[in-house]
Amino acid sequence: MRALQLVEDRKLVEVDLPAPPPPGHGEVTVRIAKVALNHIDVWGWRGMAFAKRKMPLVIGAEAAGHVEAVGPGVAGINPGQLVSIFGAQTCGLCGPCSEGRDNLCENVAGVHGFHLDGFAQELINLPARNLIPAPPGVDATGAALAPITFGTVEHMLFDNAALQPGETVLVHAGGSGIGSAAIQLAKKMGCTVITTVGSDAKIEPAKALGADHVINYREDRFEGVVRKLTKKKGVDVVFEHVGADTWAGSMLSLKRGGRLVTCGSTSGVSTNMNLMMLFQQQFRIIGSFGCRMENMADAMQKMARGLVRPVVDTEVDFDGIDKALERMETRDVFGKIILNVG
Repeated sequence: MRALQLVEDRKLVEVDLPAPPPPGHGEVTVRIAKVALNHIDVWGWRGMAFAKRKMPLVIGAEAAGHVEAVGPGVAGINPGQLVSIFGAQTCGLCGPCSEGRDNLCENVAGVHGFHLDGFAQELINLPARNLIPAPPGVDATGAALAPITFGTVEHMLFDNAALQPGETVLVHAGGSGIGSAAIQLAKKMGCTVITTVGSDAKIEPAKALGADHVINYREDRFEGVVRKLTKKKGVDVVFEHVGADTWAGSMLSLKRGGRLVTCGSTSGVSTNMNLMMLFQQQFRIIGSFGCRMENMADAMQKMARGLVRPVVDTEVDFDGIDKALERMETRDVFGKIILNVG
């Protein structure tokens, strides 16, 4: 079977790998259809030092596919069914896993495509418990975007930040995959959405997704614009995933008692913070990683009802992967790049 392997930093090759054996007890063989590319793929491709991995490594952390075969002891999943794949290898036995919070698994073995072989391969055996069937009306692209793109945002905004209708939220990088999802999800629940983008070309597409105000952060200091838009009050929630470059401005954009929820650090993993501002303004800073499987199911239900939609920049085949990752590295995208596998 075909697969895309990272063999050294910034070097990906297409290889032929043996097909997996028949699925074991509690396992399912999935024929991968689509892989959604993420910054975690860019980090691995660039050789981020904190990645505990061994190469060669099959890439791809977010995907969907069709069930090829079902092993003994599996119920509720049938051959031919379209499934979205939870991207971490969790134990399923610890307290958090038993409570449906696999993203806090106490014995996690790693993330597919980063620490473990990922989904850019035609066939893979996976635990049935990590597969979420897609409802009618959701295609392979939508199902591929449920685990990280929409699931992460659901977990950030609703589980962690407890976003409420009528609140104002600042969404950074509205042209990114999770940014485009956050705009839609926040707007659909009745929030005022302010978003940042890196070029004028992304302003109208962001507005089309529902953003009320769009700030080109390369032209204006976004925190200053946010203060003006909110009459110096600030926003209730900042959706942060950029990191060092935007952190100080994000803090200045919050209202007193506001919440900042963060899941990423694409511009750097370290920053300085004014602690006096933190406690005097009674901010709440919340770290968020991954999602619960329920978030994936909720996201796909919203897709099926037409409340939100996948935003796709480009679809590529294996031979277009290097250019796709280069574009993501320079943020020359609006929405997701989809890798076609099956």
